[in-house]
Amino acid sequence: MSLDEAAPAADHVHARTLRLGGRVFRPGEPVVMGIVNRTPDSFYDNGRTYAFDAALDRVDEAVAEGAAIVDVGGVRAGEGTHVTVAEEVRRVVPLIEAVREHHPDVVVSVDTYRAGVADPACRAGADLVNDVWGGWDAGLVDVAARYGAGIVCSHTGGRLPRAAPTPVRYDDVVVDVRRTVVAAAERAVAAGVRADAVVIDPAHDFGKDTPQSLELTRRLDELVDTGWPVLVALSRKDFVGDVLGVGPDERLEGSLAAAALCAWHGARIVRAHDVRATVRALRMVAAVLDGRAEA
Repeated sequence: MSLDEAAPAADHVHARTLRLGGRVFRPGEPVVMGIVNRTPDSFYDNGRTYAFDAALDRVDEAVAEGAAIVDVGGVRAGEGTHVTVAEEVRRVVPLIEAVREHHPDVVVSVDTYRAGVADPACRAGADLVNDVWGGWDAGLVDVAARYGAGIVCSHTGGRLPRAAPTPVRYDDVVVDVRRTVVAAAERAVAAGVRADAVVIDPAHDFGKDTPQSLELTRRLDELVDTGWPVLVALSRKDFVGDVLGVGPDERLEGSLAAAALCAWHGARIVRAHDVRATVRALRMVAAVLDGRAEA
């Protein structure tokens, strides 16, 4: 799927080619990152893929549905039972090893905020460190640099990992996000991470209320304009539920609508639970932008 040069934001910035593992993702080629949680308390799947075999089956399914990246996580992002580094490693590393064996061409991402987990994960074959907690552990960029992996630089408004949600005030949320993630991306490159392996993420719902997450979606082109590839993680999130007045099980349509808007603005990676539906939504956006129909 290619958007070529038709994306609105691509006309006036030098968008970067993104290289992760053995894959090359050129500007105008948005990809889906499939979520695979080895957690017993995920807000959406409630441990459905906590068992090793179930998690590996989900990876197989996500790849078959069109995911170019699979994101393996071992700790619930929100509040919950404390998980030690050793336990998080036990949950994610064997799965990463198995994914590398079963799907050598897929990009493997590890969803962690701790360098003590990222190191063995990258040693096991992870190509990308998805740091959803905004550089809380400064050692993550050093791990990514050491293994030649990529890193996701996110914005959390200063919230601590897994802390109770608290309101964060911004003069302008988009300006704050842009300033923060660009600075983080530049620090990652200075630490030795390849510039073509750095991704930025506004982190909807993390340190943002619903109006702020909607504002980020509406003005995502301002982040795309930085030239850094933008990842959006919108799938079944609270801001979608707040708008529609529904729980996680009924947020698919809202998630797809937000993903389509972000793809229109030039988002490069869309992180999703519902891979097949998201791939189809992005293909439709591509067709509109390209002006071409695909069989």
